[in-house]
Amino acid sequence: MLRRIFIALGAASGMSFVASGHGFAQSNATPSARTRDLVISRLFDAPIGLVWNAWSDPEQVMRWWGPNGFTAPVAEIDFRVDATSLVCMRSPEGQTLCNTWTYQVIVPMERIEFIQHFADESGNTVTPAEIGLPAEIPPEVRHLITFDVVSDNETELTVTEFGYISDEILELSRAGMNECLDKMAATFLDA
Repeated sequence: MLRRIFIALGAASGMSFVASGHGFAQSNATPSARTRDLVISRLFDAPIGLVWNAWSDPEQVMRWWGPNGFTAPVAEIDFRVDATSLVCMRSPEGQTLCNTWTYQVIVPMERIEFIQHFADESGNTVTPAEIGLPAEIPPEVRHLITFDVVSDNETELTVTEFGYISDEILELSRAGMNECLDKMAATFLDA
């Protein structure tokens, strides 16, 4: 069901996944006990308020969530500490992949911390294996989003994702997040 997402992201990052029964097998996966964190920083030509709203306003999230070619038909944002948002992306072929974001810390215009889980379209948590994703994908990923004012019209955003056990899955996540941030930057051109 989710072949398009992983094939597209794998191709963008130079990795290959092959179909294996219901899910995927990675071509050179060697998970270890050591975890890795993903850190991406991006400078946006946009004031901090616009960059903040990209994460907190459902209409804005729907404009950038998902890799290139995907839409985000669902962004039920409950932007409060201890609350959970549901965000879904849909492939051009109509396949849907949903995540929940359960907020731990929200400091306006400074930081957002949440735990991301895979979910069904009703927001119920599912494991990656239940939806045919590679076994190396963590069942939950802690995210830290920080916002720094560079000037009145420039904001540095840093996304940190914690706890990957596979370099290949980390790189797939990097490719996907970079595509999301490219789409986010395009939304600021329209503002």
